[in-house]
Amino acid sequence: MRLSVLDQSPVISGQDARRAIEATLALARRADELGYERYWLAEHHAIAALADPCPEVLVARLGAETRRIRVGTGGVLLPYYSAFRVAEAFRMLEALYPGRIDLGIGRAPGGDARTARAVAGGGFPDAEQFPEQIWQLVGHLDGTLPDDHPFKAVRVQPEVSSAPQVWLLGSSDYSGALAAQLGLPFSFAHFINPHGGDGVARAYRQSFKPGREDSPRVMVCTFLICAESDEQAERLAAPIDLRRLHMALNIDSPVPTAEEAARHRYSADEKRYVLGQRPRAVIGSPETCRARLEEMASRYQADEVMVLTITGDYATRRSSYELLMAAFH
Repeated sequence: MRLSVLDQSPVISGQDARRAIEATLALARRADELGYERYWLAEHHAIAALADPCPEVLVARLGAETRRIRVGTGGVLLPYYSAFRVAEAFRMLEALYPGRIDLGIGRAPGGDARTARAVAGGGFPDAEQFPEQIWQLVGHLDGTLPDDHPFKAVRVQPEVSSAPQVWLLGSSDYSGALAAQLGLPFSFAHFINPHGGDGVARAYRQSFKPGREDSPRVMVCTFLICAESDEQAERLAAPIDLRRLHMALNIDSPVPTAEEAARHRYSADEKRYVLGQRPRAVIGSPETCRARLEEMASRYQADEVMVLTITGDYATRRSSYELLMAAFH
């Protein structure tokens, strides 16, 4: 089973954005050494706990820091941007690192409504145009726009012989159906919506129409914390439990440290809430994590599993990825 990494460049309490980005670069180098398939960066705006609003910029650095692993976005929030502009940015990345670039595309705002309007230049991004934008984007990348399209004669640069892999990301049946219709690989965000994704993936496979890809390809992405034992993994999960509670209470703050999480005293309602979020995650020893990922891959009929790990410090995040890959070797 292929394993990959999703990195949101978390800002941990007491650290700053520069440290978060340094940790991303270091983790990408280590993931390359360990044998992970690909390393994706997510786009988020105006969130204190996450440091990457422009993953395509950081991908350019990741390509230089690594040698083998595929690098890309998980994903670019396409409704904010012109399809042409995104196509040229990723053509440039493909020119720099041929055969290693992924363009994962999402449509969620990646922040609050006010921030979305600011990113979009004053208007609210129109997700209704999302299918047309994806079709245009692929047409720009591959030179396949029809002859009567108004942008057919526009030169897309840099002119290179290869193009990035394009993935459609989502956490609903809408995204799966659109990926099937457009003939694109599909990545389901189990870490956002842990309910019903296996059915969405099956429906995607059943309704897939060959397009840019000849056959369907499914990835599932889950939150994961791996430690030497189940008990240790539970301790490492405490900062994320508190982070999820902060999100529910609209508290915009960095990811708590383990010490900060240990000091919080949960009410009964708060404890019920954080436990209700646990289906998004795989938490445990290497043996536990391997078994649960294999079960998840089977349930989703997934060709690949991507894992997102955030803990209360960068060292245990790195260790989690090391232990997980060792379990599969």
